[in-house]
Amino acid sequence: MSMDINFNKNEDYNKLLASDLKRRFAKVKLGGGLKRIDKHHAKGKLTARERIDYLLDNDSKSIEIGAFAGEDMYAEHGGCPSGGVIVKIGYIKGKQCIVVANDATVKAGAWFPITGKKNLRAQEIAIENRLPIIYLVDSAGVYLPMQDEIFPDKEHFGRIFRNNAVMSSMGITQISAVMGSCVAGGAYLPIMSDEALIVDKTASIFLAGSYLVKAAIGESIDNETLGGATTHCEISGVTDYKAKDDKDALDKIKFIVDKIGDYDKAGFSRTEAFPPKENEDDIFGILPKARNEQYDMLEIIKRLVDNSEFEQYKEGYGQTILTGYARIDGWAVGIVANQRKLVKTKASKTKPTEMQFGGVIYNDSADKATRFIANCNQKKIPLVFLQDVTGFMVGSKSEHGGIIKDGAKMVNAVSNSVVPKFTVVIGNSYGAGNYAMCGKAYDPRLIVAWPSAELAVMSGNSAAKVLLQIETASLKKRGEEITPEKEAELFDKIKSRYDKQISPYYAAARIWTDAVINPLETRNWISMGIEAANHAPIKKSFNMGVLQV
Repeated sequence: MSMDINFNKNEDYNKLLASDLKRRFAKVKLGGGLKRIDKHHAKGKLTARERIDYLLDNDSKSIEIGAFAGEDMYAEHGGCPSGGVIVKIGYIKGKQCIVVANDATVKAGAWFPITGKKNLRAQEIAIENRLPIIYLVDSAGVYLPMQDEIFPDKEHFGRIFRNNAVMSSMGITQISAVMGSCVAGGAYLPIMSDEALIVDKTASIFLAGSYLVKAAIGESIDNETLGGATTHCEISGVTDYKAKDDKDALDKIKFIVDKIGDYDKAGFSRTEAFPPKENEDDIFGILPKARNEQYDMLEIIKRLVDNSEFEQYKEGYGQTILTGYARIDGWAVGIVANQRKLVKTKASKTKPTEMQFGGVIYNDSADKATRFIANCNQKKIPLVFLQDVTGFMVGSKSEHGGIIKDGAKMVNAVSNSVVPKFTVVIGNSYGAGNYAMCGKAYDPRLIVAWPSAELAVMSGNSAAKVLLQIETASLKKRGEEITPEKEAELFDKIKSRYDKQISPYYAAARIWTDAVINPLETRNWISMGIEAANHAPIKKSFNMGVLQV
């Protein structure tokens, strides 16, 4: 690809974003910090990440869900790196599984509100894809100072155990290893799994610990006798296997997983995988520094798909959305992507030539995307959405043309799609464009963001201008004089606050996305996501219901 000064500037900027991502990830990997890790090791225990690394096959691929969950949240409580729980999709004895491990270096593995949300997300992935799920339990239970935000509601702590029961009825393998504390309501999770292991001397399970037992019924007993490995393996029968240490427990899990039979396939097409012919690293130079700059999304697609081959559907129609077929790591995919360059429509006797803005969804592009999504559902082809969207086109021409109707058709198709969907937020993800391009509310199997992503109702500039008008009107009503300098100061303050909220890390902290990833990791995420989805045969037919035609 020919290089120019803009390409070089973009490349420098986007590689700095990738470096910042790497730095942030290195920080969250430390969990509660080096001192707490050392204390954990002193007890003869592995950390949550060490346990997962030991459990997963050597040199195999894996992806981490929600690494940035809880970032910059709960500062008054000391923070909650990675939500206090590590979740990875990887391979155990060659079988794809999802592993959930409490991080006891973070508040003794206590459950914050975001911990519950992340655990539920892991279970949702297991249920949607019928993936075996392994729980590595080491938790002090609900974080009591915030119990009102984690305990009683539908999507709170109790939903975990309800999901245990549902997954069991679905035949989804669940294996738990109790490797530390497992108290109160949390004790139900391992015992509602298919099989439960417990590590001798360092692990315990009980509804109430020795102090609470003494206070409640006056009985004096130590924790080991109350709920240690010997008690539960030889007296209560609560657990199925006793392990002498962490590695022994993990080896037993490997042994069990190795015996699981094969799964029914959904039957998605896969052939031999090929890397893109175009240099993937060029992505950093193609993607503009500023979110309002134009670029050709087709050039990004060529660097994500096998052999850089992309067969466009309705290439000359509705050009602000690109649709077409490709393969990613051998898997057949249908791609729906926002075209970010200005496009010129062809003139006819009834329709003059016009320029359409890149990143905006027009009537014709919404119609085209709807038809393509229906085609992919008919052919059983997974869908990949590449988001860089500012929203739907506004104004009298679009309204008179029925943009709301065409947009509703697209949203309907996305909502009712039965093939697995995967969403990559490359740049803008604004307003209803987020919905139409399969945002989190539309059940993508996985949704990830590049460091360049922005998720919000509207851009920082637009929102800041609207909010500034409201704030200045309010100040003037109170009799304050608004000088140009004061207005500029207010604008900067509002925009700074808003820009923080549209950051991909703000979204990832709240699990609006599953991860912030380096663009060069995109192929692996989509490939592993489709492999996971292939565990779950499609049992529903595609039906869009009633539409305004």
